[in-house]
Amino acid sequence: MQVILTQRRTTSGTQCRPSRIGNRRCYIQSAYQLPTPEKVAQEKASLLEIDDSFQKIVLVRDVVKPVRDEHGILTMSVYDFLLNPDSLTM
Repeated sequence: MQVILTQRRTTSGTQCRPSRIGNRRCYIQSAYQLPTPEKVAQEKASLLEIDDSFQKIVLVRDVVKPVRDEHGILTMSVYDFLLNPDSLTM
C-alpha cells in the first residue's frame, strides 16, 4: 500500500493532509484519545471545513468500533486502519 501525503490549509489556518492510498484519496486526522465530546469536536473541526467528497477519517489509539457520524466522518482505531485491508471501505 502506497501512501502519498500533501498539505492543504483551511480557513481557520489548520493543516489537513489529503492522503492518497493506492488510487483512493482521503483526509486522515489522528488523535491519541477522544475522551470527551469537546475533544471529538476539536478533532473533527478541520475535517468539517473541507468542502469536497473525499473520505474523512479520524484515527485513535484506543480500540473502538468503527463508526460514521452524520457528516460521514469515520472514526476508527489506528490498529484496524493498519491491519484491516478493507478499512477504507467500511
